[in-house]
Amino acid sequence: MVRLLHRFEEAGIGLLLVTMTLLVFFEVILRFFFNEGLLWAQELTLYLSAWLVLMGASWGLREGAHIGVDAAIKLLSPSMQKAVTLLALALCLVYCGLFLYGSWIYLSKMQMIGIEMEDLPIEKWKAMSCLVLGFCMLALRVCTIGYEVWTGNRQGFGLFDEAKESMHLAEELAGEMEDEYKDKEERKK
Repeated sequence: MVRLLHRFEEAGIGLLLVTMTLLVFFEVILRFFFNEGLLWAQELTLYLSAWLVLMGASWGLREGAHIGVDAAIKLLSPSMQKAVTLLALALCLVYCGLFLYGSWIYLSKMQMIGIEMEDLPIEKWKAMSCLVLGFCMLALRVCTIGYEVWTGNRQGFGLFDEAKESMHLAEELAGEMEDEYKDKEERKK
């Protein structure tokens, strides 16, 4: 089940990125070289980016790509860290639930009214269904992380440690600069 979600996320995000890139590239070629354009390209790109962001939020949580500040939590005992993490995940589920509920009501009303997109003959609720899909995926990802934390297979959210990564990059850069300096010195001799 989890692997299926991984593949769905990756395939969906990849397809969205390729589609957006090709659409924008094609639109630029049309505008600059042929003085033409597609009326619907900008609107479609906007909706594709909305899909990308909402699907990417789940993927980012899976990969630990979201930046978080956990300095205070690291000061707690392991059992307290687990409790605080589970509380934070429960609050994330409440957040997802509220957005799912609001999205469902919004999309139901959009379907009932029958509004179409401005430039494409597609009902707007279909284009905006990324709200429900994105928050369902995010809720599922939060539940997965919660299970891993509960069973002890994971500590915390596994967020990106920006300070640690910055120090790693600084060390690499310092090493490269030192190697470059040595090469220059050898060339002078």
